[in-house]
Amino acid sequence: MSFGRPQVRPTKRYRSSVAFLFAVIFGLVFGASVQYLGSMSWLGSWTATAAQMSSPWLILPFVFGITQQRRWRAAALGLSVTFSALLGYWAMTYSPMEIHPWTFDRFASGMVAVTTRGWFNPVVILGGLVMGPLFGLLGQGWRVRRSLLSAAVVAGAFCLEPLARRAAGQLMPPAPVRTVEVTTGALVAALFVYALLDSRHASRVPST
Repeated sequence: MSFGRPQVRPTKRYRSSVAFLFAVIFGLVFGASVQYLGSMSWLGSWTATAAQMSSPWLILPFVFGITQQRRWRAAALGLSVTFSALLGYWAMTYSPMEIHPWTFDRFASGMVAVTTRGWFNPVVILGGLVMGPLFGLLGQGWRVRRSLLSAAVVAGAFCLEPLARRAAGQLMPPAPVRTVEVTTGALVAALFVYALLDSRHASRVPST
C-alpha cells in the first residue's frame, strides 16, 4: 500500500496550474511591452522596427515548450503564451497609456474592433493558433531529443526574417535593427551547435 500516492496528482496539478498561470502573465507583459516599445518614437525610428519583428513572437512559445517533456503540454503552453501576448499587445493599444482620455467603453469597443474588423488581425489570430503550439512542440523536441529541426527553425527565424521582409517589400529602417536580429540568430545557432556537440560527447562517455 502506498500512502504517498494520493498527494502526487494534486502536486502535479498544482505545478501545471502554476506553469500555465506564469505563461499567461508573461505573455501579457511581453505583448504589452512590445506594443509600448513601438510607441516610444522619441527614442528613434528603431523602436517601431523592433516592435514589428516576428522572430521574438516565435521564440516565445519555443522557450516555454523547452520547459516541458510532454508534447501536449508544450503545445498548450505555446498556445497560451502566444494568445496572452496578443491580448497584452492589443490591451496596451487601448490602455490609458495610449488613449487620452481613456474610458472603459473606448477600451472595450477598441478590443472588439481590433480582433474582429478587417482581415489583418484575424489572420494574426489564426497564425497564433498554428505557430504557438508548433513552436511549443519545437521547444519540447529540442529538450527531449535535441531536434536538429528545432534548432534550424529557431535560428532561421532570426536570420531569415530580414530576407523575407525584403522579398515582401516590408523591410523597415534602420539597418542596425536587422543587423542585431541576424547577429542574434547567429549566436543562437552557435549555442545550438555547442549544445548538440556537448550532448553527443556526453552520450559517448562511458558511465562509471
